[in-house]
Amino acid sequence: MLSEQTRTTIKATVPVLEQQGSVITRTFYKNMLSEHTELLNIFNRINQKKGAQPNALATTVLAAAKHIDDLTPLLDHVKQIGQKHRALQIKPEHYPIVGEYLLKAIKEVLGDAATPEIINAWGEAYGEIANVFITVEKEMYAEQAWPGWKPFTVVDKELVANDVYAFTVKPTTESGINLSTLPIVAGQYITVNTHPVRQDNQYDALRHYSLCSISTKDGLKFAVKLETDKTHPAGLVSEFLHKDVKVGDELKLSAPAGDFALTDKLIHQNEIPLVLLSAGVGVTPILAMLEKQVTENPNRPIYWIQSSYNEGTQSFKKHVDELLDKATTTKKTILYTDTQPAIDAEFLQEQIPANADVYLCGSLGFMQAMIEHLKILEHKDDFIHYEPFGPKMSTVKV
Repeated sequence: MLSEQTRTTIKATVPVLEQQGSVITRTFYKNMLSEHTELLNIFNRINQKKGAQPNALATTVLAAAKHIDDLTPLLDHVKQIGQKHRALQIKPEHYPIVGEYLLKAIKEVLGDAATPEIINAWGEAYGEIANVFITVEKEMYAEQAWPGWKPFTVVDKELVANDVYAFTVKPTTESGINLSTLPIVAGQYITVNTHPVRQDNQYDALRHYSLCSISTKDGLKFAVKLETDKTHPAGLVSEFLHKDVKVGDELKLSAPAGDFALTDKLIHQNEIPLVLLSAGVGVTPILAMLEKQVTENPNRPIYWIQSSYNEGTQSFKKHVDELLDKATTTKKTILYTDTQPAIDAEFLQEQIPANADVYLCGSLGFMQAMIEHLKILEHKDDFIHYEPFGPKMSTVKV
């Protein structure tokens, strides 16, 4: 339990964190990863370069400072971050390293303003916050479907859009995994551990990919978009998976993770419609949710809204139609952003019922826009569920 003086000191740093939080976390990552290069085998270096990870950590630190009197309201965020940590195999021994460099970054950025009182208070607070994460993650490790990284064989690789491959993988005999008894939650992701030999890469590269089916009959299925943009080279892992990995090759996976899931109590009722809204390869977990819904209750009204750049980049077209054909009441809307306006609040108001349960997935920018639109329409927070491709805390306002 933190002393009242410590909590008062932490709360007094909130204005500084609001102004300098991202600077502190960028400094933290730069220093820590330059001196502990072994951690480059865990951290996504693209998220570092783009600023998504530092921004997510800055939001987390700020939220902790604002709620230091009672961290309970942050528990859902802790669990979501804990899912990622478990999937990446982050262990209790990593937390002291993080704490050391976080305090060093606070000192470096704030200079003389980082008094011994502030540093000591944040040292104590970090210890308590770290213990919360470690406790939550201990339970997740105990419940994971398999420990650590296990070998899987690629048994199918299918092009489902111009820039998206769907992979099907089965555990090798030595993995000891029985897929027939493996529970899959629609919306979960697996984490792939690779070591691409390109772009002067020296480290393992870990990436999360959403499962696109709840069926394990043929194996675990996930989809990978070839990531390219004007300011960064082709995605290190996505390029490796697209160009180098073939049927028969092995990949290392950690157990399925994630808290993005359909609300169980609503699946078997028909009064509250289901809205499945995605952009680009964000359709992947949404597709698994559609499969889940039509398998367990095809009579629930379903609103399917899928956005992509053009028809060529629209993933899983045939499979989506096959699943929607199994449902009783559906409304399908497909948008191509090369010729049509982006989705706005007016569009959502026209397309979806006010009482619908909405599930969103796409880029960070897409997610932030959709959440803002739904809030403008006064859509209930409990009926807005989302999974961005990137650190979720970077989409949270505290």
